[in-house]
Amino acid sequence: MAVRKILTYPDSVLRERAEPVTNIDGKIQQLIDDMADTMYHAPGIGLASNQVGEPCRIIMFDISGKDEPNDLVVLINPEIIEANGVVVNEEGCLSVIDYRADVKRAECVTVKGLDREGNPVTLKREGLGAIVLQHEIDHLNGILFIDHISKLRRELYKRRLKKLLKQKEAPKL
Repeated sequence: MAVRKILTYPDSVLRERAEPVTNIDGKIQQLIDDMADTMYHAPGIGLASNQVGEPCRIIMFDISGKDEPNDLVVLINPEIIEANGVVVNEEGCLSVIDYRADVKRAECVTVKGLDREGNPVTLKREGLGAIVLQHEIDHLNGILFIDHISKLRRELYKRRLKKLLKQKEAPKL
């Protein structure tokens, strides 16, 4: 198990559509373990495999509270099969540094996929669980939460990010 580097916007891998997992082998199990280490180390509540440079269709999340036991959910080849209601909630992302914004999403979703052993799973979540599922599945489709905000706000973020990145590159005296 290892903590992997989380790719950040504007890395092109984040814009790729992830490929379905066709064989849940030792390599996939290792990726899942590494992703869990990476997500908890970040710390984050969700992670998609392309965020660590592996464009295959795997997501995970854990929305348990700080003082609760971990409740890691892993989904392979997840697909939203039903979505109802509308909710607006502030989102952030491990791949979109230094930015949070209100995003409109479905309030309740039903998702089907496979667990890490390859067994079929259907999850129905509302509230934060529904938001995280939609956010992470968006990643697998090359969509970031900033794609759900206005073009103006997105452009302002891009400018601010450029400035931040230049400051990080500047030599320290």
